[in-house]
Amino acid sequence: MKDNSKLIHEFRKVVGRKYVFTDSLNKEPFSKGWRYGEGNALAVIKPGILIELWDVLKICVKEEMIIIMQAANTGLTGGSTPYGSGYDRPIIIINTMRIDHIHLINDGNQIIGLAGSTLYDLEKKLKPAGKEPHSVIGSTSIGASIVGGVCNNSGGSLVKRGPAYTELALYAKVNKDGKLELVNELDINLGKSPEEILINLQNKNYTNSDIIKSKKLASDDKYIEIIRDVESKIPSRFNADKRLLYNASGSAGKIAVFAVRLDTYDIPKKNQVFYVGTNDPKIFTKIRRDILSNFKSLPTSGDYLHKDCYDAAKKYSKDTFIVIEKLGTKFLPTLFELKRKVDLISKKIPFLPTRFSDRLMQFLSNFWPNHLPKRIEKYRGLYEHHWIIEMSDDGIEEARKYFKKFFKNNNGGFFECTEKEGKKAILHRFTAASAFGRYAALNEDKIGGEMSLDIAFPRNEKNWFEKLPKEIDDMFEMKLYYGHLFCHVLHQNYIIKKGVDPKILKEKLFKTYDNRGAEYPSEHNVGHEYKAKDTLRNFYKSLDPTNTFNPGIGLTSKLKNWK
Repeated sequence: MKDNSKLIHEFRKVVGRKYVFTDSLNKEPFSKGWRYGEGNALAVIKPGILIELWDVLKICVKEEMIIIMQAANTGLTGGSTPYGSGYDRPIIIINTMRIDHIHLINDGNQIIGLAGSTLYDLEKKLKPAGKEPHSVIGSTSIGASIVGGVCNNSGGSLVKRGPAYTELALYAKVNKDGKLELVNELDINLGKSPEEILINLQNKNYTNSDIIKSKKLASDDKYIEIIRDVESKIPSRFNADKRLLYNASGSAGKIAVFAVRLDTYDIPKKNQVFYVGTNDPKIFTKIRRDILSNFKSLPTSGDYLHKDCYDAAKKYSKDTFIVIEKLGTKFLPTLFELKRKVDLISKKIPFLPTRFSDRLMQFLSNFWPNHLPKRIEKYRGLYEHHWIIEMSDDGIEEARKYFKKFFKNNNGGFFECTEKEGKKAILHRFTAASAFGRYAALNEDKIGGEMSLDIAFPRNEKNWFEKLPKEIDDMFEMKLYYGHLFCHVLHQNYIIKKGVDPKILKEKLFKTYDNRGAEYPSEHNVGHEYKAKDTLRNFYKSLDPTNTFNPGIGLTSKLKNWK
């Protein structure tokens, strides 16, 4: 076996001993996915500045190591960690979260986000300028990175903005000859050599005159037009959409992204959350088509929650809700790291159960009083389907008049949330994502597995709520449905009965989605959970011809040169 001690010493010379992890206890938070997938890595390295990242990459390429780029490790499909075995070279995970600088440019109308900068910090930095980032809810809450959103074409919840997208980025790639090269497509004059470019960007050593008024896009400029077309047979957004695959955008870790340049958005002057309920999914179909086709002002967001998911979130996501509400989203990454460390330590103590952190937090949450507002709880008793629609500025009155008129003749109802109710409604919806994971952790000996699927249905689909054939439906213990109803992106989480083969079941589910003209995944990217379609596979090969970065993504080859 090759002695890697000299290699580890080289890494430590670049980033410092403190930021090179080789023992399993310190590696696990980085080598195990937040919700899916894990594998072994020779080392985890955390560079602190861009030039350190470049120097680490140079060593990895010279030694023919596999490189897995990682930021917050909050992905849902295992796309930023190793996955199982079958790799033909040692793996190095490079975590970029220490490289977190954000530059505001063009009077705050655009930003430069370095490799590990987060949406949370960006939102905070933009607020004094009256601006906000592409995503302000959802991924912001779990500490996700700006670059990660772009690399995964993450859609987010905001109806008017579409997937995270830019044609302006600074990145490194390994060319077909196996040579590392730096590509500056930020359209900022930063110098010529890689070292000069990286040092100047890190230190913001450039002026307004160095920033080129680029004609390249720094956001998706077609999405409003796309989402309004409710007669289209094509989903509004999905990861294999070649329209939005451009170098860093959609790259899924097949290059090393140092920085991205993105547009920002004006903060609305006023917001209003409408809480809508019905027992007939066709009512929501009618509302969706009316609003997208006829409203002058599109909603800010519109997120769906089925009653079973409502109940599961109330019980199993209660602690996450309380942590965010009381301590803020900034604390969540710290909480996740603490959970991982507690679980690692508990494995070494024989009398403690597995997944001890989940069991402890669930136990403690039982002593906290009901955290949901009375009016929302009343709607849970009345209605099966719940829709949290946020309007802003001129759209508020437009929605108010529409709902008053609509529910005079249609089954269901609505009310206007107070500011506190609105925040709690939105938070309840977003913490719902963790409910089925907690249930699975507490019942791992009693179930056959779990699946979290991310499906984009055609824009003209009227029967959006899933009705499965009985032979498939009987294979599930629990089904939790939530998602972004205006863009027909639904997150369908399943707990499988013991004895059922998850692989066969997934194939049957995918066949039902294919029959309905759906695309998947829609915004979480393929990771190691979905097979990459030819569009994505060809894009990955063009970015990374030697298969150095993140091999195996999308169930592709893990071997050098895509063998």
